[in-house]
Amino acid sequence: MAYGMDDRASGLTVGWARIGTGLTQGLALWALTEIIDGKAGLSANPVLLGALEAVAVFAPFVVLAGLADMRRRTLVLWGVAAAVVLAALGAHDIGRRVAQTGAQWLAPETLAFLAAALFIAHHLVAGADADRKPIARFATYFDLAWKHGVQLAMSAGFVGVFWIVLFLGGALFKLIGITLIADVIDKPWFAFPATGTMFAAAVQLTDVRHGLIRGIRTVALTLLSWLLPVLVVLVGAFMASLPFTGLEPLWKTKSAAAILLSAAAIMVILINAAYQDGEPDEPTPLVLRWAARAGGLLLVPLVAVAAYAVWLRVGQYGLTPDRIIATACVIAGVCYAIGYSVAAVLPGAWMKPLELTNIVTAFVVVGLILALFSPLADPARLSVDDQMARIAAGRLAPDKVDYRFLRFESERYGLAALKTLKAKGGPVGKRAGEALAASDRSRLAGPPAAEAAALQIQVAPKGKILPPGFVAIRGAERDGGLSSCLDRSKPCQALLLDLNDDGVDEVVLNVGYALIVSSADGSGAWRQVGQFSPVCPDLDASLRDGKVQAAPSRWRDLVIDGRVIGLNRDDEGCVAKEAAPRAP
Repeated sequence: MAYGMDDRASGLTVGWARIGTGLTQGLALWALTEIIDGKAGLSANPVLLGALEAVAVFAPFVVLAGLADMRRRTLVLWGVAAAVVLAALGAHDIGRRVAQTGAQWLAPETLAFLAAALFIAHHLVAGADADRKPIARFATYFDLAWKHGVQLAMSAGFVGVFWIVLFLGGALFKLIGITLIADVIDKPWFAFPATGTMFAAAVQLTDVRHGLIRGIRTVALTLLSWLLPVLVVLVGAFMASLPFTGLEPLWKTKSAAAILLSAAAIMVILINAAYQDGEPDEPTPLVLRWAARAGGLLLVPLVAVAAYAVWLRVGQYGLTPDRIIATACVIAGVCYAIGYSVAAVLPGAWMKPLELTNIVTAFVVVGLILALFSPLADPARLSVDDQMARIAAGRLAPDKVDYRFLRFESERYGLAALKTLKAKGGPVGKRAGEALAASDRSRLAGPPAAEAAALQIQVAPKGKILPPGFVAIRGAERDGGLSSCLDRSKPCQALLLDLNDDGVDEVVLNVGYALIVSSADGSGAWRQVGQFSPVCPDLDASLRDGKVQAAPSRWRDLVIDGRVIGLNRDDEGCVAKEAAPRAP
């Protein structure tokens, strides 16, 4: 493409504006780190700090993306509106967490979801501005979104390589005793501005090579589209298997909804990779056309089973932040499933209704994210309200209340709820007071429901069950890896075995990184007494099949100042050996 003088001048203006934006962003982030580390000034107002963080992290991307594609008036109005919304959401994120955790930086999940919402919203605005109408053509949305998506990926890669080069240069100079470069690049006052500036420079460099970006995008989409038939076959086979296996194996995974929704999301992406902007330069291959239709229909059972899984968990155990976010994902999935299944069966242009579905769902997704990360539908607030309602209605016994969730996992809403429960007195009030006094989440257990333990712990040998006292240990006494098992998506394995010849089985719990051994004392209280750290590839199967036995040690213990210390062997792993008698 040939550029005239005006084009070059305009390109230089945009380029310098982008460089200035990147530098300003880097300086702003460095200033925020200094404020937080200095524990002075704005750090005394964490809510204001959260608002500034959100604006400093995200608002510059609106400018970087919009300078070359949007009219200046539209960019200014959209930039101001985005900054105001971002500031409000950032303030809310810090404000709801600071009382419970002392948070000063935005939560990772907040950063991820705000980034997604901003990306979608920006392209809805940019597309409308490009076509000069409230709802743009789908092809316009597609072109802008994929262009900036590829730019984002390439610019992030460029910044990564930039830092690799800097670290390499610093290492080279260190070889000859010069540490100046290594010292400088390690300083926040250099790292943040340099990163912001180089990212902005990468955006500008890729923007003036629009043909290159378009070519990369086409290749990427073409490759992705040919994965669609593979996924359709796999999902189709999975769905065909469900009538024979039933849904019970799904529920045992504890992550069925997440996996099903992830499969649905990948299906949507691959269908769009095959469809692209709906105006292909060449006819879409027949196999991709039929795969897209089949994929659109398969979204219905995928999302339906995921929705059923979420509904079951909410009905059984109430709301949690994860389940609320999963519900929001189900809503978005339902939009795609309805639209894509209609597109698959309607006559006329191939999958044409997909375009309207994508546009409508984009607005729905932005709305859901804004609701979830604002006071309107804050997952922590809704979860606490649900638990309080169940307590008030008598559907949640005092020993089944998740005090750990209220104290450490539900932001300021949980603290307020605990104070309310404490004021009411009774068993719940007593436990609420203990929770408020707890400073470490590991010292406060969640509800020890026997059904939860049964779901998460597989006991060997067959026919034995976990001692009731072990399942019920709470608070500071909860150890032996039980909390870890109840929090895991994969069930733990427990082996009941008498390890000290007292006639009572100890509990040997496989928590993944070790075998935790717990024993009951004379009063029936369970305590962790030690652990084994075997490196055995077939450990799970051996425990499940009961192929474990106790054997006397042939090495004496040491007694150091009255404390008995056993030997951790370095020369024996999971090598089958004959049990040797204890040394005399």
